[in-house]
Amino acid sequence: MSVRIHLDKPQGCFTNLDYITGKVILSITSNETVTAINVKLEGDSKTRLLGNRPYGGFEDRFPTRQRGDEVQVETEVHKLLYKAVQVFPTPELQNVAPQKSSSYTLPPGQHEYAFKFKIPFNNDCSNMKSTYVTVAGLQVQMPHNTDRHIKKTLPPSLNGLPGQAEIRYYVKATVQRAAFYKENYRAQTDFKFFPIEPPRAAPNKRESYARRQHQFAPAVDSPSRSGFFRKSSTTTPDASKIIPPLVSIDGRLPDPAVATCNEPLPLRVLITNLNDAPATIYLQLLHIELVAHTTVRAHHLNRTNLASWVILSKSNLQTQLVKKNNIMELDRNLWKDIPLPNTVAPSFDTCNISRSYSLDIKVGISYGQGSTVYPELAVQHVRMPLRIFSGIAPPPALLDAMRERAAASNPSAHVPETPSQSGPGGADSSVPSYTGPSEPVGPEGPFPAEAPPSYEDAIAEDLGPVDGPRGEYHQVPMSEADGFGVDEKGGKAGAKGERLFP
Repeated sequence: MSVRIHLDKPQGCFTNLDYITGKVILSITSNETVTAINVKLEGDSKTRLLGNRPYGGFEDRFPTRQRGDEVQVETEVHKLLYKAVQVFPTPELQNVAPQKSSSYTLPPGQHEYAFKFKIPFNNDCSNMKSTYVTVAGLQVQMPHNTDRHIKKTLPPSLNGLPGQAEIRYYVKATVQRAAFYKENYRAQTDFKFFPIEPPRAAPNKRESYARRQHQFAPAVDSPSRSGFFRKSSTTTPDASKIIPPLVSIDGRLPDPAVATCNEPLPLRVLITNLNDAPATIYLQLLHIELVAHTTVRAHHLNRTNLASWVILSKSNLQTQLVKKNNIMELDRNLWKDIPLPNTVAPSFDTCNISRSYSLDIKVGISYGQGSTVYPELAVQHVRMPLRIFSGIAPPPALLDAMRERAAASNPSAHVPETPSQSGPGGADSSVPSYTGPSEPVGPEGPFPAEAPPSYEDAIAEDLGPVDGPRGEYHQVPMSEADGFGVDEKGGKAGAKGERLFP
């Protein structure tokens, strides 16, 4: 016998409220006796870190473990999603054969059993009971302390940290055999998950910004040498009399600072002349980089991993900047047609893995007078925290339900006023500053800051799949040896669920 799972939509990404449909296909060469065929929709968040054992209170914190070597490997597993359905025997067949411990003999041939799941909004980790699972041949206890569970929107699939962190979604089928000494047949297939984004704030004219200030040094005259074929220049102004400019470099994003997957950055870069110096500013280089901060937790161990994507990197530009009220804005055509790479996952926070982002901007400028450009090159670096949204908007019906619930739970809720930060002042110019994002607000009132609670999950049961644009999301190609590569039963899944031995 061989077992495989066929998904009706094997390619692309699934999101919240989507239906996952397919069928379990059994190929049998001889009569086979089975008791049931179960199909499960699951999502796991697994982390594994190497570190030292904590001192003091070890038995209290980890009652199921024993003291040993000071260096240990901590593994933490959270079941984010779990749904199960029995596709065989069917209710009609159970009515025909109602005996309690019945088994069924399937004839040789190919048998197909359809299944259908609907992906919810939030994870279900806090509702899972403490269980033991087997990972890499070791028995691991899933966390039973409810304080360590975070109930939020399901996180995206993640596999960029081989052997250390992984978020994986899959469909698994189990064929239960009647004889106790015969192992059950299993098959599973993975799918990519890309979540619906949280409600966005109403459009406004506020901006979040980071700022860096720089004072150019006075220029020094370089004596010119005269020769038989060269004369001293008399048109170059005296460099010592030129006032060196004092400038500030701003990186600006809408408030709240949000970017969207597969779309260009809504970024503005401003250079302000603070001392009204008549010198001309030249843009020499520009580097824009998106940095991901992935925090991995495994019990008492924590580690933050960095990854980056270069959005734009240009040098030797030698572009003269045009002043308008002492403010110079860099040409947005340099990056407005460059979307974020399709390997960038949206920001998320789950029980043992979280992902946040920052935007690093490096601007290289110089100054001059007339046709002379002085050799000083100032490279200033500003960093801005921001959130990345998936670009998949939630259904309007769900937003209306969230708004009504927020109004019912807090009738006096109001939107806090956030002062505008769009001018050149308003923050200490000596260090990068940031105006934090305001509370997400809809057209008629505030939304809850957290992901939709189980109330919205109940409402979502009556909503259809999201009908709107969806961006691409690709994961880093990995071999099975790079990841955890094991199922909950301790064995590796074979190709298409086929077994080596009957």
